[in-house]
Order: sequence, then structure tokens, then C-alpha cells
Amino acid sequence: MAQAVRHDAMRARNLALVLGEVSARGSVTRAALAEITGLAKTTVSKLVGDLIEAGLVIETGVVRVGERGRPGMEVRVSGRRVAAIGLEINVDYLAARVVDLSRSVRIRRTQPVDNRMTSPGDVIAILQDLALSVVDEAVDSGLRVVGGVLAVPGTVDLATGTVHSAPNLGWRDVPLLSPLRTPFPLRVDNEANLAALGELWFGAGHPDFLHVSGEIGVGAGLIVRGELFRGFHGFAGELGHVVVSPGGPPCRCGGHGCLETYAGQDVLLAAANAELGAGIAGLLAELDAGNRDALAACERAGWALGVALSSAVNLVDPGTIVLGGIYAPLFPWIGGVVTETLAARLGQMREVVPSVEVSRLGTEAATLGAAGQVIQQVIADPAALLNA
Repeated sequence: MAQAVRHDAMRARNLALVLGEVSARGSVTRAALAEITGLAKTTVSKLVGDLIEAGLVIETGVVRVGERGRPGMEVRVSGRRVAAIGLEINVDYLAARVVDLSRSVRIRRTQPVDNRMTSPGDVIAILQDLALSVVDEAVDSGLRVVGGVLAVPGTVDLATGTVHSAPNLGWRDVPLLSPLRTPFPLRVDNEANLAALGELWFGAGHPDFLHVSGEIGVGAGLIVRGELFRGFHGFAGELGHVVVSPGGPPCRCGGHGCLETYAGQDVLLAAANAELGAGIAGLLAELDAGNRDALAACERAGWALGVALSSAVNLVDPGTIVLGGIYAPLFPWIGGVVTETLAARLGQMREVVPSVEVSRLGTEAATLGAAGQVIQQVIADPAALLNA
């Protein structure tokens, strides 16, 4: 029995080693895999065969030459059978993204819902219907959804899936996993952390950066050497409640002058036009038209972001700052102000001020990061899927 346990563990390790190399390199032959991993060619051939049977990799039919030994066919991660789902509860919408194992987005769904005016139970029910309909669509296209992660704008107990505090939703100690019924394993995580992971895996891919998620609230996720930094209690990244002006407006958190009171979506819309009902699209139209109130609101938001980020830079020293969420489409009006404010506040103390970039993913970052977590788990432990 002890020998069987050792054999299973070694096989699981080798499956992960081979799939990890295929994923990292894009395409590679069996002969090259044997050379890279140090495994025997017969062992690699058996492992690749198992991964092909499970639908995790495919042989493309393309012959590669120039490697040691005979020319061989390319092996790639397959996007044909295995997929993950990323879900999101935000203040004014629900979202779902289905991503296959090759990291191609196969299904996109966003459903406008005012979740501040909806009870947690009703939000969960609507989300469940959305998730099930998306999974049905995925199954119809030949995909098997093997897991999902739910992004929430608040502090989350990762072990239980309970949202401890989501001020912009008005939620406190709301359990999410127990009332949700899904045909796949599901976890819950913080929206800003998942957005940072989404930017890492699907965006620019910087190894060290601070990602800022602008929505109704403002969150941040810190990536250090390609890994998410969560903090001791897992609550790192609450940038929206960094105080930029102690005598400023009251915040939902109970404080005054927090970043969210200057740079949150609701504040920007209200400052541009109290009757504006078209969301960020309406704000962009007002900016294009030269609306002075809209321009002033964005300048004020850019200043506040610069102030808050200067504190973050002094504390954690990120290589790059990436502005995502609503700040992606607003970048032409706020990016320069953020950069100027950072330079003014940091220039006397630092030789290098981090560059400020726009996210490639915008509001999709959290759902993509959520699905990406499942994909990373499959690649790290394919044996769990093969043995399921």
C-alpha cells in the first residue's frame, strides 16, 4: 500500500510538471518535454497521452524540427473540453465569464442589477440563475465547467465564503456559499484581488504592480514577484478608504475624506450631472462634449488617486500602477493628473516614480481573475481532475 501511495504521488507530480511546461511554453514536442523535465521519453509519452485523454492538451498536427531527436508534433493546452467560470457581484451589476483551459474567453454575460436595493438572498438567487444559464450554454458548446470563483467587493473569509463587510452593498456577515447551488466547486474572493490576478494572467502580465479597481468603491490588489499579496488577515488593498483629506466628505465606512468620496463612480456621476442616468457611458459623453463639471470631477478624482497612491508607493514600492475598472475608459482624463500628482509628492524622495498605465481588461478583470484561479489550480494539479 505504501508503494502505491508513492507511485500515485509521483504520477501526480509529473502530470503537473508536464502540463505546467506545456502551459508556460505555449507549444512543445514530447521529445522537448523529456529534455526539459528530465523524465524518460516513455514516461512523457504516457503522461501526455493521459492529458490528451482528459482533454487538457492536444497534439496540433504541426511538426516541429530543430530539436534533439526526430521531428515531433506540437503539444498545446486544449481549449476544447475543460473550462472555468468567473462570477462577480458588484454594486450595480452581476457578471459571468467562462474561460477555457487555453485562457480564451468563451462566454461573456453582464446583467445590470441595483444590488444596493436588493436583499442578499435575492441577489444570490439572481446570480445562481445567471451562473446556471451560462453553464448550460458552455455544456452545449462541448465544455465541462470544472470550478468557479465568485468576486465580491468586500472583505471575505476565504475558508467559509462569508462576506464580512461590503459597505457599498450594505452587507455584513453574509454567507454566500451555503445558499448557492452550483454543479461545480465554488469559492469566494475579494474583487480587487481577483482583478489584480486577472491583469497578471490576461493583461500586461507585469510581475510587480499595484492594480486599482475603480467601481462604486475603489479597491486595489498588489502583485509581488508574480504572486498576490493578501496581508496577514487577507484584507490588504482597501485603497478606497485611504484618507486623502481628513476634513473631506463623509464616507460609507464611517470616516471622512476617503478616496472613494472623490473618485468613486457615484461621486463622479453626481458631480458631472445629478440627473445623469447612463452610467459611465453618459459620463464619457459629457467629457467628450467638454462638460466643465465632468472635467472638474475627473481632475479632482485624479488628484485624490495620486494622493492615495503616493502613500501606497511609499509603503509597498510597486514597479507599476495599473488603473482598471471605470478608470480604464476615464484614463485620458485622469491618467495625467494621477501621474503629475505622484511626481509632485514623490519626486523629492525617490529617484524613480512608478509608471501609471491603463488596464487592458477594464471591468472584466475580476471575472477573468476568478476564472483564472481555477485554471491555475487545474494546471498545478491535473491529477485531481483526472481522478475525479
